[in-house]
Amino acid sequence: MIAATAPKVEDLLLSITEEIHVKAPLKTTFEALIEELTNMVGGDNRPMPMKIEQWPGGRWYRDLGDGNGHLWAHVQSIKKPTLLELYGPLMMSYPVTCNVQYRLSEEAGGTLIKFQHLALGAIPDDFRKGMRQGWGSINTRTKSRAES
Repeated sequence: MIAATAPKVEDLLLSITEEIHVKAPLKTTFEALIEELTNMVGGDNRPMPMKIEQWPGGRWYRDLGDGNGHLWAHVQSIKKPTLLELYGPLMMSYPVTCNVQYRLSEEAGGTLIKFQHLALGAIPDDFRKGMRQGWGSINTRTKSRAES
């Protein structure tokens, strides 16, 4: 008989939060966010063509052409220009579900983005590290894009 050990709950959870202060108007920042999420760059610095259907239930997916690709998430909520909420497995082909929220609000001198990524499931350690770095890069590029 083989004994299996159940994973601890904390091993199944991932939480990433960040506040990004952007020196740009709310609408410009939201547009920069959408542009960044559809013009992403992979870890090897090659373009990753993505699409977001900007309505509830819309898809966020990697478009490889000829009907090929990878569904990353669905749009759970969208309220332009203050909210984009996505749910799905993102880049993981594992038993996992994620909720990603971008909440934007006006602040003195620009826009505040409150970012949160919550995940539940079998997430390998290398993905955990990579997601923290990846979201940080995406959020930094969104800020730069909005401010330019």
